[in-house]
Amino acid sequence: MLQIDDKIVSVDLLRKYFCCDLGVCAGVCCVHGDSGAPLDAEEEKILQRELKNFLPYLTEKGRSAVAEQGVAVVDSDGDLVTPLVPNSEECAYSYFNKEGVCLCAIEQAFFEGKTEFRKPISCHLYPIRIKKLGDNLALNYDCWSICQCARDKGKDEGVPVFRFLKEAITRRFGKGFYAQLEEAYTLLNLT
Repeated sequence: MLQIDDKIVSVDLLRKYFCCDLGVCAGVCCVHGDSGAPLDAEEEKILQRELKNFLPYLTEKGRSAVAEQGVAVVDSDGDLVTPLVPNSEECAYSYFNKEGVCLCAIEQAFFEGKTEFRKPISCHLYPIRIKKLGDNLALNYDCWSICQCARDKGKDEGVPVFRFLKEAITRRFGKGFYAQLEEAYTLLNLT
């Protein structure tokens, strides 16, 4: 672990490899899991405000799930998360392209200029998971078995987790924090 400001960072973010390989996994992370994607209270407000902008991108099952459950739900652990399609593990905000790859409807609306909200930060940062530890935030690497192809591709291409997530890390924590990760990577001689 290393500490940067109020963040306790797992060294695995620097020394492990990751690079999504949608051609292999087909976006399975959006259709499997114990609950929806973690959200914060501000994201719930954004989802409520912006719903009309990405609703057309949702599947019929996704639209029904949001209509019945709301834009966010509290899961069995008491965490605020995206709703799931009933009787499945599929995120209500997912959709499938013509190749059968599961993608984020919110992000598709973003790419098409319909919303300024890219997607929940927990999704954008994955496989980094954030936990509150007192006054600090712990940034950990979540090693989910369904992402083995991403670990393989990352290793083959030499892409550390933090570099794969540069845009998401910068979105959440700023350019200065990302620069400190790069510095730590160099200082730890992981190049």
